[in-house]
Amino acid sequence: MQPHQLELLAPARNLEIGIEAVNHGADAVYIGGPSFGARSTADNSVQDIARLVQHAHRFHSRIFVTLNTILRDDELEGARKLAWQLYDAGVDALIVQDMGLLEIDLPPIQLHASTQTDIRTPEKARFLQDAGLSQIVLARELTLPQISAIRDVIDTERTVIEFFVHGALCVAYSGQCFISHAHTGRSANRGDCSQACRLPYEVKDAQGRIIAHDKHVLSMKDNNQSENLRALVDAGIRSFKIEGRYKDMAYVKNITAHYRKLFDEVLAERPELAAASHGRTTFSFEPDPNQNFNREFTDYFVQGRKEDIGAFDTPKNPGQPIGWVNKVAADHLEITTDDTGAELHNGDGLCYYDLQKELVGLQINRVEAQKTKGVWKLFPKDPMDGFKDLRKGVQVNRNRDMSWVRTLDKKSAERRMGVWMQLAESPDGLQLTLTDEAGHSGTASLAIAWQAPKDPSQAEDKLKSALGKLGDTLFEPLDVQLALPRPWFVPPSQLNALRRDAIQALEVARAEGLHRLPRAVPVAPPVPYPEDTLTYLANVFNQKARDFYAKHGVKLIAAAYEAQEELGEVSLMITKHCVRFSLSLCPKQAKGVTGVQGTVKAEPLQLINGKEKLTLRFDCKPCEMHVVGKIKKSVLNAVPESPVQFYKTRPVVGMH
Repeated sequence: MQPHQLELLAPARNLEIGIEAVNHGADAVYIGGPSFGARSTADNSVQDIARLVQHAHRFHSRIFVTLNTILRDDELEGARKLAWQLYDAGVDALIVQDMGLLEIDLPPIQLHASTQTDIRTPEKARFLQDAGLSQIVLARELTLPQISAIRDVIDTERTVIEFFVHGALCVAYSGQCFISHAHTGRSANRGDCSQACRLPYEVKDAQGRIIAHDKHVLSMKDNNQSENLRALVDAGIRSFKIEGRYKDMAYVKNITAHYRKLFDEVLAERPELAAASHGRTTFSFEPDPNQNFNREFTDYFVQGRKEDIGAFDTPKNPGQPIGWVNKVAADHLEITTDDTGAELHNGDGLCYYDLQKELVGLQINRVEAQKTKGVWKLFPKDPMDGFKDLRKGVQVNRNRDMSWVRTLDKKSAERRMGVWMQLAESPDGLQLTLTDEAGHSGTASLAIAWQAPKDPSQAEDKLKSALGKLGDTLFEPLDVQLALPRPWFVPPSQLNALRRDAIQALEVARAEGLHRLPRAVPVAPPVPYPEDTLTYLANVFNQKARDFYAKHGVKLIAAAYEAQEELGEVSLMITKHCVRFSLSLCPKQAKGVTGVQGTVKAEPLQLINGKEKLTLRFDCKPCEMHVVGKIKKSVLNAVPESPVQFYKTRPVVGMH
């Protein structure tokens, strides 16, 4: 990708969603392969990925495949073989976390740093660039000045900076969460997170007082950077990533379309920037991020720390306010909508908060519009007596609009590339040349004797109109020129064949004009890693990864948490989100508040969910929170899939 290009990078759970991501304007799509893809149920065959590559490459969109779990020694050979298969399938880049992959015989395919590599500092970003990674996704927690500081130390000709602009937020720094492995043996770094962050917890202070009950205090709202795109461009971001390899078709269509429209506005204002792929996309719907599942939105830390980043009441989708209950009967309820023009539909999903602030779902089988405008009688799918605290005056939200769902079930976008067409005479007949907006040309010839048209005055318009019918092709005519010294009649069947041949020639020229992304050459001799000691937080899980860091000057390297060598209490999660801050218990917040000075200390808090207990410790200097706990005996006693042969002898030096 050129430094002045902006890339909209969309997710795909499968081939069909990937194709629609491209059709809805994605410049690149990331998708999981058959294994090692960090999403345990979003695997795809190499054959399907090859078909997606074929479709995407017609628009010069790129396909990146996630190979971003940490790998055991016995998995490296399988990962190596898969990398070659993906390369042969035409994949443009691999997204990796495990540095052991850089030490094995990979194909000459471009490598991108996964979010799991946890890039928060200019030093780490610069190191990964110099180690041979061509695109690096920064931690979601960074502010605009921190992003700019990273941009200032890397070579933007060699390395593209990527950033998440939309979707679910991991509360932990990516790659720095081990709660799932500690409690269940399912590792987030190996694509099988149990999502402890979405559970409700009781929060107790150091004296055992309950300061929050049944709150989802580790659950974040969803990321939405729609308002910050220009600022992110200015800070150096060139690839804008939508989260969501588990998400459904409607989400990918809608969110890709939403950001495509926003980026097209930015590109229209800034002629020095260009889209990273070709074609203009038109939509048969108005994109709206509120229509998809979301936990409400936050722009997180981009503009600095904010109070309202958590979705503490519920990890579910609260939807949009639609009206108020005015009557509850034995088999139905009646609501009045806020907007009298709002339409309700059979199958809509509604919800409301009960008195405990729990979200209660209300799926509607049948709706009946009443005579009074804006009043609706609703017959839910479930019995009315099961709806807790549903009474007159309760506010109702809609979290699924069936008419919207049906719109996105149908074809909802067209993506086409503009072409200039020129028909000219040739020594043995006619020649048609098509030139696209990127400068690719395709030419076809027709051997045909000149025939005079019946009506010379209309001949030119008829030819232009017939040539411009590009139908189901990827192209639309920008202009049709006739360079003919005399009027011609061309039989329609022969003109159609000429146009088909020219389109085919243009497709071939476009395919030849798409070059493989270059694999970056690591700086020689190997640059030193920013630190000379690595703890379990570095996720080193195989001998090749250990070799990689040793080659880069690291003296002491501990095994990944998944090696199960950390038996005591350790940080199971490190996060920029601070529960003390969110509950207004931050000592920094308390400064200057009369009567509070000195009474609020950064003491540990406890999180309790059933039998699970975690300790929250606060590192106030970098403004970070550590969730501390230890690995369960049941996890230690489970037989590992394969023994980890990490060291011949374990280092004696303690690390914490």
